[in-house]
Amino acid sequence: MLHIVLVEPEIPGNTGNIARLCAATCCELHLVKPLGFSTDDRHLKRAGLDYWHLVKVHYHENFQEVADRYAGHNFYFNTTKAQKRYTDIRYTAGDVLVFGKETAGLPEELLRANWPNCIRIPMLEDARSLNLSNAVAVVAYEALRQLGFPGLC
Repeated sequence: MLHIVLVEPEIPGNTGNIARLCAATCCELHLVKPLGFSTDDRHLKRAGLDYWHLVKVHYHENFQEVADRYAGHNFYFNTTKAQKRYTDIRYTAGDVLVFGKETAGLPEELLRANWPNCIRIPMLEDARSLNLSNAVAVVAYEALRQLGFPGLC
């Protein structure tokens, strides 16, 4: 199992898509407040379709709550600024994959404090970034591939 952490997500459709990914892959979803939408948002619900009952969702007031709760786990911080590629990591069960909000990514102070564990998805420099739900899928499926897709058919 992996933990997918979204720090201050802003777009309900992205979070719904990521919830659906978590449901299909047995990953736990962590949402760090403030959220840019209500969890009752119809776009969020629609993007997750009828998968919500399969998702274990945790809500956190701030990132420190996540860090404290999962101390001892490997944390990987996804950013376009990192030198290390997401494929350079040897993932283990229980790893925590951290993603920032759509408009700004992860806070600079969080990146600086965790620089050795920052990773990126290679892309054309002028492309800026991928859609959040696409980025989560790319990294999560690489980690799951390395783990042998545990529990998945």
